[in-house]
Amino acid sequence: MKNSESREMYLETILILKNNGMRARAVDVANELGFSRPSVSNAMKLLQNEGYVYVDTAGEIAFTEKGKYAAEKVLERHTLLTAMLMDAGADRELAEDNACRIEHVISDEMFEILKKKYKKIN
Repeated sequence: MKNSESREMYLETILILKNNGMRARAVDVANELGFSRPSVSNAMKLLQNEGYVYVDTAGEIAFTEKGKYAAEKVLERHTLLTAMLMDAGADRELAEDNACRIEHVISDEMFEILKKKYKKIN
């Protein structure tokens, strides 16, 4: 998948579905994101080829170790950035929207700096 932001969005969505006890099939991801099922199926094939996920015989999407690590990393960024933005005064919707954009461009180094600072004050 050429676009890392797109890859991260799909991985995060799959993880959120699973964490909420829901199924994670291509149709479920499509419904969650509001994308067409063929688009999501193509993306899942690309994620499989890149070694992030595999699809079992029932159509359930599962993570490889690499995929689970990447998904958890994106979700951690999203969660912490949302909390920080809300603490700064943004309402949830504004914080979520901006965290979603920031999580894809912030460097690992900068995120670790913010994470340490945020944990010290909370």
